[in-house]
Amino acid sequence: MTLLKTLVIAAAGLVLSFGAAEAAGGQKPARDVSFSFEGPFGTFDRAQLQRGYKVYKEVCSACHSMQLVSFRNLSQPGGPEFSEEQVKVLAAGYNVQDGPNSDGEMFERPALPSDRFPSPFPNEQAARAANGGAYPTDMSLITKARPGWFGTFNQLVNGIGGPEYVYSVLTGYVPDEEIPEELKSEQPEGKSYNPYFANGHWIGMAQPITDDQVTYDDGTPATVDQMARDVSAFLAWVAEPKMEERKRTGFMVMIYLGILALLLYLVKKRIWANAH
Repeated sequence: MTLLKTLVIAAAGLVLSFGAAEAAGGQKPARDVSFSFEGPFGTFDRAQLQRGYKVYKEVCSACHSMQLVSFRNLSQPGGPEFSEEQVKVLAAGYNVQDGPNSDGEMFERPALPSDRFPSPFPNEQAARAANGGAYPTDMSLITKARPGWFGTFNQLVNGIGGPEYVYSVLTGYVPDEEIPEELKSEQPEGKSYNPYFANGHWIGMAQPITDDQVTYDDGTPATVDQMARDVSAFLAWVAEPKMEERKRTGFMVMIYLGILALLLYLVKKRIWANAH
């Protein structure tokens, strides 16, 4: 028994120390942001998702692809829920490559709702060339691929913090004049200091959003904080478009299991009532 307790304590210490060591590798834990979709009964804010799409379209899509998402997904239940006519208009604002035609040549045409979001670059080499050697991440699963904080128990209770990571990076840029002196001498050319960035403090992307960079259709003030929250929520939906359905299903399963447990208990009591 003593040996088992020792092994359990050692394993727990190893897990915690691994999480702390990973966090200490350069990434500062993300800021704790309150989102409407958090928790077992959380749901996406449709207006926020629509604003977040606008930020992605007008700011992020210039460099970052979203290749696992089709335009028609924007009208499906549980997401931004644009109307089908709105989706047709949004899709037509992009050009996609199609073909070959009757002459055997590829051609461009306006996108249709059935098309996926096109990449802003024809290939990885072109993307790197346009971004100083850095390769812009595809945003389809960014909130699942980038943890905001570390520690097995912390992530079990609070999730991995993917949307918080995106928010923290977007709002975490430090002006050059405020960079700590001990780090300033290490600053690579063309890089910005961002302590929340997963791959070290230096990020190749300049601060992408500024106040009033977009104009929201619902009149919401387009501050950096607001735009960062909105696009983080939108990317959380992109990574898990069936989240609300999953939560409803999980809730029904828990009710079913609770009723089943009660029935099994009553049956057991009935069967063993006269046992001596």
